Order: sequence, then structure tokens, then C-alpha cells
Amino acid sequence: MAVSGSQVTAVVGANWGDEGKGKLIDYFAEHSDYVVRFQGGGNAGHTVINDYGKFALHLVPCGAFYPHTTNVLGPGVAVNMEGLLKEIRELTDRGVPNANVVISDRAQVVLPYHVQFDELEEGRRGKEKFGSTQSGIAPFYADKYLKIGVRVADLFGEGLLPRLRNALTQKNTLLTHLYDADDHRWEAESVAEELRGFGDRIRDMTADTTQLLHDAIDDGKRIMLEGQLGALKDPDHGIYPYSTSSSTLAGFATVGAGVPARTIDRIVASVKAYSSCVGAGPFVSELAGSEAEELRNRGGAEGEFGATTGRPRRVGWFDAVATRYGCRVQGATEVALTLLDVLGYLDEIPVCVAYRIDGETTDQFPVTDRLERAEPVLETMPGWKTDISDARNFEELPSAAQDYVRMIERQCRVRVSWISVGPHRDQTIRMSA
Repeated sequence: MAVSGSQVTAVVGANWGDEGKGKLIDYFAEHSDYVVRFQGGGNAGHTVINDYGKFALHLVPCGAFYPHTTNVLGPGVAVNMEGLLKEIRELTDRGVPNANVVISDRAQVVLPYHVQFDELEEGRRGKEKFGSTQSGIAPFYADKYLKIGVRVADLFGEGLLPRLRNALTQKNTLLTHLYDADDHRWEAESVAEELRGFGDRIRDMTADTTQLLHDAIDDGKRIMLEGQLGALKDPDHGIYPYSTSSSTLAGFATVGAGVPARTIDRIVASVKAYSSCVGAGPFVSELAGSEAEELRNRGGAEGEFGATTGRPRRVGWFDAVATRYGCRVQGATEVALTLLDVLGYLDEIPVCVAYRIDGETTDQFPVTDRLERAEPVLETMPGWKTDISDARNFEELPSAAQDYVRMIERQCRVRVSWISVGPHRDQTIRMSA
């Protein structure tokens, strides 16, 4: 089934991440010339099931399975060299012929001490920790904006060692005086040696990807921008400080990918038919006990567990307040509804339609301190109590499932264009305009 339409499409999440974007991105990637990661790092994953098998991709864009597709890591990506090279090698070992990855020379590198500081800081915070994946992402972005980061281009120049010495003056002081970890101090020379080794291995994969994509746009190529996590994990518009450290919004793609804003004319927001979240922070419709366990075990291809960490995801009912807000800040032009098939076991399906905060009811998504006091206002819809994984058009869905889709459309105020009814590529319904 061809995916026709705009030249530059952003595929992003409207929730807390884990909305089933991997399948959706893979679906669009088949019909793209370029697939571009524009933010984040190896701290989250996209699960893809195709003819080669099941894969959890963390840094490699989802176009890796198509020989005609160029897969770009843009300037906004946090590049963990060891993780990236391992991922490419695993794809090759499993029969994927050519991942065709190109890395921006302006992207910055996740350094070994970023991972160390992520672990130390979560340990220091104790019960107040953020639920980090401890992949080094927050320390990485902190260094980037402190202007003591290392770019991919630096791996090939003479300035690497002075940059590391400058950064490690600060880092080693923190290790001694904040974390009482004087025996874990770093030497700039050994870090530089390791990084130059990675540089030798990725030299032929490195390019000015901004120029590459501008040329592709001029040539009328089809470009897909691949988002990580979801709108509610955005540091500016999400559940800060329980957010990630880079913008998860389609609007940031113009910066993190290096494409003109005017060229992004289609924004597909992935919306889950229920809610899930990894990490700490307020989650209004969250379930507990046996209800949570059943939904968690039924969800996704093999249950609701993090693709990167394997941690059990927190799960809850569909949150219309949060999702409508997520679609709005993403600027969604259409919605792809995922994992609808998971709800087929329920007689009735609760939906969070509003929040009650300090005795008042609201349908607006508030800032974090108010969100932490919110209670869900639930309504129920009839369930369909049947397997819908074989449906290939909207009319084949039971009427109760159709009503559920239309409810989500009304609540999000964005048209549902795609419905996923299973983990495989062909288990996708494309809605007529």
C-alpha cells in the first residue's frame, strides 16, 4: 500500500512515548527516500517487526530495512558511538543488507562520563530520582548547552584533546566533591584515544547532513522525520522535570534535522488506544494491581515493557486531556491510532475525559505541580469483546470499535488517518479522507 502525500513528513508521539511509533515509522519508511532522527539518543527504542524478524532500534532510523532509504542522524541527536556501531553490526548479522546510515558532522557524542554522571545523579537523588534510563542523555545535553560537548567533527581534528581537558576539569571536580567518587576520575588522553578509534570507524559515514537534506528537498525527494518519545516528555511543554532532555516536538525537527520549517507540511501524531509511560512523574489515568497487570501483559507485541530498559511500563486508560494537548503542541495534521486490538478483552472501556483538581473539573492539561494533584474523571464506552487483528478496513471493525475510534477523533480534534490492529505491517487500516 503506497503512502502518498507530502514531501516532508514528521512522525511523532502525542503521549509519553511508547505509542507504537516503531511500526508506524517503518510503514512510512518504505516509501521514503530519507529517514531522519532529529533528537534524543539511545535512551528509547522503536520496536519493528518485519520480514527480517523483530528489532528494537535505539539510534539507527527505522528506514534501515530498505536499501533505497538513506538513514540520517541529524545535528540534534545524542550519538552513542559504541551503541550505534553495535546496532549496525547486529542488523548486518541478522541479514539486513545495508543500513545506509549517515551521521551529521554537527551531531554531538555521548561520552563515557555522561553515562557515569547519569547513574551517579540518579543514585544521589534516591527517592526523588527522575526515572532516567541512565544512558547519559541529561548530562550530554547539559554539556551541549554549556558548550563543553564534543561534536562528531571533533573526532577528526586536533581540538579534541583540549576540549576534553576543559570539560574534565569540571567533571573531575564534581566526582570528588559532589559524588565522593575520587577513584573514578577521568583522564582526557584515554577518552580521546577511545573517541579517535570510533572516529576511524565512522569516518566514511559522516557528512554535512544539513546540505544533504536541503539538496534532497530541492530534488523532490521524500523525507520522513522520526521522533523519539512523545509530546508529554518534552522539556518545555511536557511533565517537566520528569521529561527527557531534548524537544520531542515536530517543531524542533527543523533544528534537529536541519530542514527548513516551511518544508514540513505533514505531521502524523501517533496516539495509543490506551495510556502507558516509563519513568517517574504524574500519570493521571494510571492503573494498579490486577487491572494494570492484565493490560500490561496484553499490550504491545510482547507486553508493555520498555524496548531499551525492559522495565515494566506504567499503564492506564486513554487520557483524552493529555492526548488532545499532545496533538495540539505537536501541530498534528492527522492521527495514527495504535494498539486498538489490545482492548478487545474488555466488556467496558473507561476513558479519562477530564481532570478533577482541588475540587474543580478541567479539560485542560495543567503544569506539573497541579497535574500531580489531578484525579481522573472517567466515562465508559462499550467494549467489542472480539479479536479485530484481521480487519483491513474500517467497516470490518465492530461498531463499538468504530465508536471508540470516532470518540478519539472528537477528543483529539484531529482526523484519524491510520489504525493499527496488530504488530505486523499488514495489520494497518488506512482511513479514507
